[in-house]
Amino acid sequence: MQTLPTIQDLPQIHHLIDGQLVAGGTRQADVFNPATGQAEKRVLLADKLTVEQAIASAHAAYPAWRNTPPLKRARVMSKLKVLLEENADAICALVTAEHGKVLSDSMGELQRGIENVEYASYAPELLKGEHSKNVGPNIDSWSEFQALGVTAGITPFNFPVMVPLWMWPMAVACGNTFILKPSERDPSSTLLVAELALQAGLPPGVLNVVHGDKEAVDTLLTDPRVKAVSFVGSTPIAQYIYSTGCAHGKRVQALGGAKNHAVVMPDADIANAVNALMGAAYGSCGERCMAIPLVVAVGDATADAVVAGLKVEIAKMKVGPGTNAACDMGPLVTKAHFDKVKGYVDQGVKEGATLVVDGRGISVPGHENGYFLGACLFDNVKPGMVTYQEEIFGPVLGVVRVKTLQEAMEMIDAHEYGNGTCIFTRDGEAARFFSDHIQVGMVGINVPLPVPVAYHSFGGWKRSLFGDLHAYGPDAVRFYTKRKTITQRWPSAGVREGAVFSFPSSR
Repeated sequence: MQTLPTIQDLPQIHHLIDGQLVAGGTRQADVFNPATGQAEKRVLLADKLTVEQAIASAHAAYPAWRNTPPLKRARVMSKLKVLLEENADAICALVTAEHGKVLSDSMGELQRGIENVEYASYAPELLKGEHSKNVGPNIDSWSEFQALGVTAGITPFNFPVMVPLWMWPMAVACGNTFILKPSERDPSSTLLVAELALQAGLPPGVLNVVHGDKEAVDTLLTDPRVKAVSFVGSTPIAQYIYSTGCAHGKRVQALGGAKNHAVVMPDADIANAVNALMGAAYGSCGERCMAIPLVVAVGDATADAVVAGLKVEIAKMKVGPGTNAACDMGPLVTKAHFDKVKGYVDQGVKEGATLVVDGRGISVPGHENGYFLGACLFDNVKPGMVTYQEEIFGPVLGVVRVKTLQEAMEMIDAHEYGNGTCIFTRDGEAARFFSDHIQVGMVGINVPLPVPVAYHSFGGWKRSLFGDLHAYGPDAVRFYTKRKTITQRWPSAGVREGAVFSFPSSR
């Protein structure tokens, strides 16, 4: 019989402050392997003093880093890209071990993160200002983008590598220093990436990592040395982050929840749409803010065909540990989250939706204590049901039946979230009308997960985003810098002019 390690034997995950791994805080939390249900590590939870130590380190490092030429900062990003690629297997193994997603999905997450590092390496080009000569007699004017100072990011469990790489690479490439507070549920891969950044040449104090909970978050939100905060997570927390940070004079972007609808038109290629929906609904066990949890089928014939196709494909799915290359879907991240998602399925049955495929009660041989929930499929989901309104964040897909595209669009626009949506159709006119008028921030046409590439920006509308600027891409440059406009005049030698009391103009 295997002897399980005791709490005292579990490896500890430390903070990274001023280039060193340090202990801090008296509290700890278990880090579980969701495929086995066993705690395998313990993460230290930072107290206020520990976070303030990280802020002090970032504050001290800022002046020298701000004055480092952008090209030198960009070269660190270029070296980091190489190190991330060289260490991809180790990084992805940590993601899968602590999050549960299959290794191929972990690798896809890392690649999208690397693309953001690559974009940050273009900082010298992105930070160029604008210049105008002779805006007035012997007067020149130009604008430039200057760093803010100490910045911070608070990131979720579902993308422990990619989402942090949305934030800090661009922040530090713009000349800021950064404090990262990753999810305490799966922090190891995030910490490894930060250590690789030090190997790439990032000076101590420029990037600090503190693990923690609300105490750590509140310290970042209220300390006056922190000038800007980025957040990705649920809408209630996003709203709290935004209101608290703004009340303390910070620039804040807070990305919240989602309930993304996929519209399937009668003319759609149903087979291709079903295949696309499978990955969009059940990839990463549905733990994506851009996942598709709702299919809006236009017409009963369309709905019947979609449901029939999904039943066939779900039956082929293999659920098991993410380390098994044959598996399509791994476990949910924690027992608490497993119970929450299963509760949504129970609620959907009570509300009268038709449970076509029931993934409850699945057992994976050899992993009976893992947090596995099979793919669930509901038909006849209706607005007002809890399973329609709330973000489930699990492998639960619901089919809603409508008669027209207009009815589908009105339903989508009425929902509180506006993160992503898509339409499956062969009709260019319908696709153009949908993309032009739908009140959602990211739209796909025959693309179920319209996540923008690194050189565009990511963000939803309505209660999916609090703040004016989206994440990564061009908006990240604007978020992590402030514009300064300089007007300069060098009068000719020997020329003396009298006082002018009218407002200056170029006339």
